[in-house]
Amino acid sequence: MTSSAAPPRAGAAEALLLWLGSRAGIVVLAVAGAGASVGGEGPAPFPEHWLHWDAKLLATIAEHGYGGDPAAEPDRGLPAFFPGMPLTLRAVHLITGDWSLAGLLISFVAGAVATVALARLAEFEGPPGAGWRAVLALLLWPMSVFLFAGYSEALFLAFALPAWLAARRGRWPLAAALAAGASCVRITGLFLALALVVEFFAGRWPVRRAGWLAVPFVPPALYSAYHRARSGDWMAWKHAQEAGWGRHLVWPWESLVTTWQSALGDGRFAWAFRLEIAGAVVGIGLVVVLLCLRRWSEFVYVGLQVGALICSAYYLSIPRSALLWWPLFLLVARAGTPGPCRGPRGAGSRRERWRRWGIAVYAVVMGPLMVLNTLTFVSGAWVG
Repeated sequence: MTSSAAPPRAGAAEALLLWLGSRAGIVVLAVAGAGASVGGEGPAPFPEHWLHWDAKLLATIAEHGYGGDPAAEPDRGLPAFFPGMPLTLRAVHLITGDWSLAGLLISFVAGAVATVALARLAEFEGPPGAGWRAVLALLLWPMSVFLFAGYSEALFLAFALPAWLAARRGRWPLAAALAAGASCVRITGLFLALALVVEFFAGRWPVRRAGWLAVPFVPPALYSAYHRARSGDWMAWKHAQEAGWGRHLVWPWESLVTTWQSALGDGRFAWAFRLEIAGAVVGIGLVVVLLCLRRWSEFVYVGLQVGALICSAYYLSIPRSALLWWPLFLLVARAGTPGPCRGPRGAGSRRERWRRWGIAVYAVVMGPLMVLNTLTFVSGAWVG
Protein backbone atom coordinates (compact mmCIF):
# COMPACT_ATOMS: atom_id res chain seq x y z
CA MET A 1 0.00 0.00 0.00
CA THR A 2 1.23 3.47 -0.81
CA SER A 3 0.03 6.75 0.54
CA SER A 4 -1.56 9.36 -1.70
CA ALA A 5 -0.08 12.77 -2.34
CA ALA A 6 -3.38 14.46 -1.44
CA PRO A 7 -3.11 16.75 1.60
CA PRO A 8 -4.67 15.02 4.65
CA ARG A 9 -6.49 18.20 5.67
CA ALA A 10 -8.17 18.42 2.26
CA GLY A 11 -9.50 14.88 2.58
CA ALA A 12 -10.73 15.58 6.10
CA ALA A 13 -12.49 18.76 4.97
CA GLU A 14 -14.25 16.95 2.13
CA ALA A 15 -15.34 14.18 4.48
CA LEU A 16 -16.70 16.65 7.02
CA LEU A 17 -18.60 18.57 4.34
CA LEU A 18 -20.21 15.37 3.11
CA TRP A 19 -21.03 14.35 6.68
CA LEU A 20 -22.60 17.69 7.60
CA GLY A 21 -24.47 17.94 4.32
CA SER A 22 -25.89 14.44 4.65
CA ARG A 23 -26.95 15.10 8.25
CA ALA A 24 -28.81 18.22 7.14
CA GLY A 25 -30.46 16.21 4.37
CA ILE A 26 -31.65 13.56 6.80
CA VAL A 27 -33.07 16.23 9.12
CA VAL A 28 -35.07 17.71 6.25
CA LEU A 29 -36.18 14.26 5.10
CA ALA A 30 -37.21 13.18 8.60
CA VAL A 31 -39.11 16.39 9.33
CA ALA A 32 -40.91 16.28 5.99
CA GLY A 33 -41.72 12.59 6.37
CA ALA A 34 -42.97 13.00 9.92
CA GLY A 35 -45.08 16.02 8.97
CA ALA A 36 -46.70 14.14 6.09
CA SER A 37 -47.64 11.16 8.25
CA VAL A 38 -49.41 12.89 11.17
CA GLY A 39 -52.98 14.00 11.61
CA GLY A 40 -54.31 17.20 13.12
CA GLU A 41 -52.28 16.96 16.35
CA GLY A 42 -49.07 17.99 14.64
CA PRO A 43 -45.73 16.13 14.55
CA ALA A 44 -44.01 14.88 17.69
CA PRO A 45 -40.76 16.56 18.84
CA PHE A 46 -37.88 15.70 16.52
CA PRO A 47 -35.86 13.55 19.00
CA GLU A 48 -38.86 11.29 19.65
CA HIS A 49 -38.78 10.06 16.07
CA TRP A 50 -35.40 8.41 16.71
CA LEU A 51 -35.95 6.56 19.99
CA HIS A 52 -36.97 3.25 18.39
CA TRP A 53 -35.82 -0.37 18.64
CA ASP A 54 -32.16 -0.70 19.70
CA ALA A 55 -31.86 3.02 20.43
CA LYS A 56 -34.57 2.64 23.05
CA LEU A 57 -32.97 -0.49 24.52
CA LEU A 58 -29.58 1.23 24.76
CA ALA A 59 -31.22 4.16 26.55
CA THR A 60 -32.91 1.73 28.93
CA ILE A 61 -29.56 0.18 29.85
CA ALA A 62 -28.00 3.62 30.27
CA GLU A 63 -30.82 4.71 32.59
CA HIS A 64 -31.52 1.53 34.59
CA GLY A 65 -28.63 -0.87 33.97
CA TYR A 66 -28.82 -4.39 32.58
CA GLY A 67 -31.70 -5.23 34.90
CA GLY A 68 -33.90 -2.96 32.79
CA ASP A 69 -36.73 -0.69 33.82
CA PRO A 70 -38.03 -2.02 37.16
CA ALA A 71 -41.55 -0.87 36.21
CA ALA A 72 -41.55 -2.96 33.01
CA GLU A 73 -41.32 -6.64 32.19
CA PRO A 74 -37.74 -8.00 32.46
CA ASP A 75 -35.91 -7.98 29.12
CA ARG A 76 -33.54 -10.93 28.85
CA GLY A 77 -32.01 -9.51 25.68
CA LEU A 78 -30.33 -6.46 27.25
CA PRO A 79 -26.93 -8.12 27.97
CA ALA A 80 -26.53 -8.56 24.19
CA PHE A 81 -25.50 -4.88 24.09
CA PHE A 82 -21.93 -4.14 25.11
CA PRO A 83 -21.49 -1.33 27.66
CA GLY A 84 -19.62 1.25 25.55
CA MET A 85 -22.67 2.94 24.08
CA PRO A 86 -24.81 2.90 27.28
CA LEU A 87 -21.94 4.39 29.30
CA THR A 88 -21.42 7.12 26.72
CA LEU A 89 -25.16 7.79 26.65
CA ARG A 90 -25.21 8.13 30.41
CA ALA A 91 -22.38 10.67 30.30
CA VAL A 92 -23.87 12.77 27.49
CA HIS A 93 -27.31 12.64 29.11
CA LEU A 94 -25.87 14.70 31.95
CA ILE A 95 -25.55 17.52 29.40
CA THR A 96 -28.64 17.04 27.25
CA GLY A 97 -31.14 15.74 29.83
CA ASP A 98 -32.81 13.74 27.03
CA TRP A 99 -31.90 10.16 26.12
CA SER A 100 -32.83 10.40 22.45
CA LEU A 101 -30.99 13.69 22.00
CA ALA A 102 -27.94 12.20 23.74
CA GLY A 103 -27.92 9.31 21.27
CA LEU A 104 -28.25 11.65 18.30
CA LEU A 105 -25.39 13.81 19.57
CA ILE A 106 -23.10 10.81 20.10
CA SER A 107 -23.75 9.51 16.60
CA PHE A 108 -23.23 12.98 15.12
CA VAL A 109 -19.81 13.49 16.71
CA ALA A 110 -18.68 9.87 16.34
CA GLY A 111 -19.78 9.78 12.72
CA ALA A 112 -17.73 12.88 11.96
CA VAL A 113 -14.65 11.17 13.43
CA ALA A 114 -15.39 7.97 11.49
CA THR A 115 -15.86 9.66 8.11
CA VAL A 116 -12.63 11.63 8.45
CA ALA A 117 -10.77 8.42 9.33
CA LEU A 118 -12.38 6.59 6.40
CA ALA A 119 -11.35 9.35 3.99
CA ARG A 120 -7.77 9.29 5.28
CA LEU A 121 -7.66 5.51 5.05
CA ALA A 122 -8.92 5.60 1.46
CA GLU A 123 -6.36 8.25 0.51
CA PHE A 124 -3.61 6.34 2.32
CA GLU A 125 -4.35 3.25 0.28
CA GLY A 126 -4.87 5.33 -2.90
CA PRO A 127 -5.67 6.40 -5.51
CA PRO A 128 -5.92 10.19 -5.06
CA GLY A 129 -9.53 11.29 -4.81
CA ALA A 130 -10.72 8.03 -3.28
CA GLY A 131 -11.31 9.61 0.16
CA TRP A 132 -14.52 11.52 -0.49
CA ARG A 133 -15.82 8.72 -2.70
CA ALA A 134 -15.43 6.19 0.13
CA VAL A 135 -17.28 8.52 2.50
CA LEU A 136 -20.04 9.07 -0.04
CA ALA A 137 -20.37 5.30 -0.54
CA LEU A 138 -20.82 4.87 3.22
CA LEU A 139 -23.37 7.68 3.51
CA LEU A 140 -25.41 6.37 0.59
CA TRP A 141 -25.53 2.82 1.91
CA PRO A 142 -29.21 1.84 2.35
CA MET A 143 -28.87 1.49 6.13
CA SER A 144 -26.92 4.69 6.78
CA VAL A 145 -29.88 5.99 8.80
CA PHE A 146 -28.33 4.06 11.69
CA LEU A 147 -25.34 6.41 11.61
CA PHE A 148 -27.79 9.20 12.48
CA ALA A 149 -29.92 7.43 15.10
CA GLY A 150 -28.68 6.66 18.61
CA TYR A 151 -27.31 3.25 17.64
CA SER A 152 -23.81 1.96 18.30
CA GLU A 153 -22.55 1.78 14.69
CA ALA A 154 -21.17 5.32 14.49
CA LEU A 155 -19.43 5.04 17.87
CA PHE A 156 -17.88 1.71 16.89
CA LEU A 157 -16.56 3.13 13.61
CA ALA A 158 -15.16 6.16 15.44
CA PHE A 159 -12.83 3.76 17.26
CA ALA A 160 -12.37 1.04 14.66
CA LEU A 161 -11.47 3.10 11.59
CA PRO A 162 -8.75 5.17 13.31
CA ALA A 163 -7.48 1.91 14.84
CA TRP A 164 -7.20 0.34 11.39
CA LEU A 165 -5.48 3.39 9.96
CA ALA A 166 -3.02 3.42 12.87
CA ALA A 167 -2.27 -0.26 12.27
CA ARG A 168 -1.66 0.38 8.58
CA ARG A 169 0.85 3.03 9.60
CA GLY A 170 2.54 0.72 12.11
CA ARG A 171 1.42 2.67 15.18
CA TRP A 172 0.49 -0.42 17.15
CA PRO A 173 0.06 1.03 20.67
CA LEU A 174 -2.46 3.54 19.31
CA ALA A 175 -4.15 0.90 17.16
CA ALA A 176 -4.52 -1.42 20.15
CA ALA A 177 -5.94 1.29 22.41
CA LEU A 178 -8.49 2.39 19.80
CA ALA A 179 -9.45 -1.20 19.03
CA ALA A 180 -10.04 -1.74 22.77
CA GLY A 181 -12.49 1.16 22.60
CA ALA A 182 -14.26 -0.55 19.70
CA SER A 183 -14.41 -3.78 21.72
CA CYS A 184 -16.24 -1.90 24.46
CA VAL A 185 -18.97 -0.94 22.01
CA ARG A 186 -19.81 -4.09 20.02
CA ILE A 187 -18.95 -7.78 19.84
CA THR A 188 -17.60 -6.89 16.38
CA GLY A 189 -14.58 -5.58 18.24
CA LEU A 190 -13.46 -9.19 18.70
CA PHE A 191 -13.38 -9.67 14.92
CA LEU A 192 -11.42 -6.43 14.63
CA ALA A 193 -8.94 -7.67 17.25
CA LEU A 194 -8.41 -10.93 15.35
CA ALA A 195 -7.99 -9.03 12.08
CA LEU A 196 -5.32 -6.85 13.69
CA VAL A 197 -3.43 -9.99 14.68
CA VAL A 198 -3.45 -11.11 11.06
CA GLU A 199 -2.44 -7.63 9.89
CA PHE A 200 0.46 -7.58 12.35
CA PHE A 201 1.96 -10.89 11.32
CA ALA A 202 1.22 -10.45 7.61
CA GLY A 203 3.15 -7.19 7.79
CA ARG A 204 6.05 -8.95 9.55
CA TRP A 205 6.27 -6.38 12.30
CA PRO A 206 8.80 -7.01 15.10
CA VAL A 207 7.54 -9.73 17.43
CA ARG A 208 8.52 -7.67 20.47
CA ARG A 209 5.56 -5.39 19.67
CA ALA A 210 3.05 -8.25 19.51
CA GLY A 211 2.03 -7.81 23.15
CA TRP A 212 -0.11 -4.84 22.13
CA LEU A 213 -2.37 -7.23 20.23
CA ALA A 214 -3.79 -8.55 23.50
CA VAL A 215 -5.22 -5.18 24.56
CA PRO A 216 -8.42 -5.25 22.41
CA PHE A 217 -9.40 -8.61 23.95
CA VAL A 218 -9.48 -7.16 27.48
CA PRO A 219 -12.83 -5.27 27.36
CA PRO A 220 -14.88 -8.30 26.19
CA ALA A 221 -13.22 -10.42 28.87
CA LEU A 222 -14.08 -7.85 31.54
CA TYR A 223 -17.65 -7.62 30.26
CA SER A 224 -18.02 -11.40 30.47
CA ALA A 225 -16.57 -11.33 33.99
CA TYR A 226 -19.07 -8.63 34.97
CA HIS A 227 -22.00 -10.80 33.92
CA ARG A 228 -20.40 -13.83 35.57
CA ALA A 229 -20.43 -11.90 38.85
CA ARG A 230 -23.91 -10.53 38.20
CA SER A 231 -25.75 -13.63 36.98
CA GLY A 232 -23.28 -16.51 37.00
CA ASP A 233 -23.16 -16.60 33.19
CA TRP A 234 -19.86 -16.03 31.40
CA MET A 235 -21.63 -15.97 28.01
CA ALA A 236 -24.54 -13.75 29.00
CA TRP A 237 -24.24 -11.64 25.85
CA LYS A 238 -24.61 -14.71 23.62
CA HIS A 239 -27.49 -16.17 25.60
CA ALA A 240 -29.18 -12.76 25.50
CA GLN A 241 -29.05 -12.90 21.69
CA GLU A 242 -30.83 -16.22 21.83
CA ALA A 243 -33.41 -15.10 24.40
CA GLY A 244 -34.14 -11.71 22.86
CA TRP A 245 -34.01 -12.45 19.14
CA GLY A 246 -33.86 -16.22 18.77
CA ARG A 247 -30.38 -16.02 17.27
CA HIS A 248 -28.67 -19.38 17.58
CA LEU A 249 -26.24 -21.09 15.25
CA VAL A 250 -27.61 -23.25 12.44
CA TRP A 251 -26.26 -24.52 9.14
CA PRO A 252 -26.16 -21.69 6.57
CA TRP A 253 -28.64 -23.39 4.24
CA GLU A 254 -31.14 -23.66 7.09
CA SER A 255 -30.84 -19.96 7.76
CA LEU A 256 -31.24 -19.18 4.04
CA VAL A 257 -34.40 -21.31 3.74
CA THR A 258 -35.98 -19.65 6.80
CA THR A 259 -35.19 -16.16 5.53
CA TRP A 260 -36.26 -16.96 1.98
CA GLN A 261 -39.66 -18.16 3.16
CA SER A 262 -40.12 -14.98 5.19
CA ALA A 263 -39.09 -12.83 2.22
CA LEU A 264 -41.68 -14.49 -0.03
CA GLY A 265 -44.53 -13.62 2.33
CA ASP A 266 -46.71 -10.54 2.17
CA GLY A 267 -46.37 -9.45 5.79
CA ARG A 268 -44.91 -6.14 6.93
CA PHE A 269 -41.45 -7.69 7.42
CA ALA A 270 -41.21 -9.29 3.95
CA TRP A 271 -39.39 -6.30 2.40
CA ALA A 272 -36.90 -6.24 5.28
CA PHE A 273 -36.09 -9.91 4.76
CA ARG A 274 -35.53 -9.28 1.06
CA LEU A 275 -32.98 -6.65 1.98
CA GLU A 276 -31.40 -9.16 4.37
CA ILE A 277 -30.89 -11.61 1.51
CA ALA A 278 -29.43 -8.85 -0.66
CA GLY A 279 -27.09 -7.91 2.20
CA ALA A 280 -25.95 -11.52 2.53
CA VAL A 281 -25.19 -11.66 -1.20
CA VAL A 282 -23.12 -8.46 -0.93
CA GLY A 283 -21.31 -9.83 2.13
CA ILE A 284 -20.43 -13.14 0.52
CA GLY A 285 -19.32 -11.37 -2.65
CA LEU A 286 -17.12 -9.03 -0.63
CA VAL A 287 -15.51 -11.94 1.19
CA VAL A 288 -14.72 -13.64 -2.13
CA VAL A 289 -13.21 -10.45 -3.56
CA LEU A 290 -11.05 -9.88 -0.49
CA LEU A 291 -9.87 -13.48 -0.69
CA CYS A 292 -8.98 -13.12 -4.37
CA LEU A 293 -7.13 -9.89 -3.64
CA ARG A 294 -5.29 -11.61 -0.78
CA ARG A 295 -6.25 -8.89 1.66
CA TRP A 296 -5.96 -11.37 4.51
CA SER A 297 -6.67 -9.15 7.49
CA GLU A 298 -9.75 -7.58 5.90
CA PHE A 299 -10.86 -11.03 4.79
CA VAL A 300 -10.75 -12.18 8.42
CA TYR A 301 -12.57 -9.07 9.68
CA VAL A 302 -15.43 -9.24 7.17
CA GLY A 303 -15.47 -13.02 6.77
CA LEU A 304 -16.01 -13.72 10.45
CA GLN A 305 -18.92 -11.28 10.54
CA VAL A 306 -20.55 -12.63 7.41
CA GLY A 307 -20.08 -16.21 8.60
CA ALA A 308 -21.72 -15.48 11.95
CA LEU A 309 -24.62 -13.61 10.33
CA ILE A 310 -25.49 -16.21 7.70
CA CYS A 311 -25.24 -19.03 10.24
CA SER A 312 -27.80 -17.41 12.54
CA ALA A 313 -31.28 -18.92 12.79
CA TYR A 314 -32.40 -16.36 10.22
CA TYR A 315 -30.84 -13.33 8.57
CA LEU A 316 -31.09 -10.33 10.87
CA SER A 317 -29.45 -6.90 10.49
CA ILE A 318 -27.01 -7.99 7.78
CA PRO A 319 -27.38 -4.78 5.69
CA ARG A 320 -27.00 -2.73 8.89
CA SER A 321 -23.88 -4.70 9.85
CA ALA A 322 -22.46 -3.84 6.42
CA LEU A 323 -22.00 -0.28 7.67
CA LEU A 324 -19.03 -1.71 9.58
CA TRP A 325 -17.47 -3.31 6.48
CA TRP A 326 -15.23 -0.44 5.44
CA PRO A 327 -13.34 -2.63 2.92
CA LEU A 328 -16.58 -2.55 0.88
CA PHE A 329 -16.59 1.24 0.72
CA LEU A 330 -12.88 1.36 -0.03
CA LEU A 331 -13.44 -0.97 -2.99
CA VAL A 332 -16.39 1.10 -4.22
CA ALA A 333 -14.23 4.23 -3.99
CA ARG A 334 -11.38 2.57 -5.85
CA ALA A 335 -13.75 1.34 -8.57
CA GLY A 336 -15.21 4.81 -8.99
CA THR A 337 -11.95 6.79 -8.94
CA PRO A 338 -10.44 7.49 -12.38
CA GLY A 339 -6.71 6.97 -12.68
CA PRO A 340 -4.14 8.85 -14.74
CA CYS A 341 -4.64 8.63 -18.49
CA ARG A 342 -2.22 6.18 -20.08
CA GLY A 343 -1.65 5.07 -23.66
CA PRO A 344 -3.79 5.61 -26.76
CA ARG A 345 -7.56 5.81 -26.77
CA GLY A 346 -9.29 2.46 -26.66
CA ALA A 347 -10.15 -0.10 -24.04
CA GLY A 348 -8.20 1.78 -21.36
CA SER A 349 -9.97 5.08 -21.95
CA ARG A 350 -13.37 3.33 -22.01
CA ARG A 351 -12.54 1.74 -18.68
CA GLU A 352 -11.71 5.15 -17.22
CA ARG A 353 -15.02 6.55 -18.45
CA TRP A 354 -16.81 3.75 -16.66
CA ARG A 355 -14.83 4.55 -13.53
CA ARG A 356 -16.00 8.15 -13.71
CA TRP A 357 -19.58 6.90 -13.81
CA GLY A 358 -19.02 4.35 -11.04
CA ILE A 359 -19.94 6.44 -7.99
CA ALA A 360 -22.91 7.95 -9.87
CA VAL A 361 -24.31 4.51 -10.65
CA TYR A 362 -23.80 3.48 -7.03
CA ALA A 363 -25.66 6.59 -5.87
CA VAL A 364 -28.59 5.99 -8.24
CA VAL A 365 -29.00 2.43 -6.98
CA MET A 366 -28.36 2.95 -3.27
CA GLY A 367 -29.68 6.48 -2.71
CA PRO A 368 -33.42 5.72 -3.08
CA LEU A 369 -33.12 2.76 -0.71
CA MET A 370 -31.40 4.99 1.83
CA VAL A 371 -34.24 7.52 1.60
CA LEU A 372 -36.88 4.79 1.90
CA ASN A 373 -35.24 3.24 4.97
CA THR A 374 -34.82 6.63 6.64
CA LEU A 375 -38.52 7.39 6.27
CA THR A 376 -39.39 3.89 7.46
CA PHE A 377 -37.27 4.24 10.59
CA VAL A 378 -38.65 7.67 11.44
CA SER A 379 -42.17 6.24 11.23
CA GLY A 380 -41.25 3.71 13.92
CA ALA A 381 -41.35 0.66 11.64
CA TRP A 382 -38.70 -2.05 11.51
CA VAL A 383 -35.84 -1.45 9.09
CA GLY A 384 -33.11 -3.92 10.06
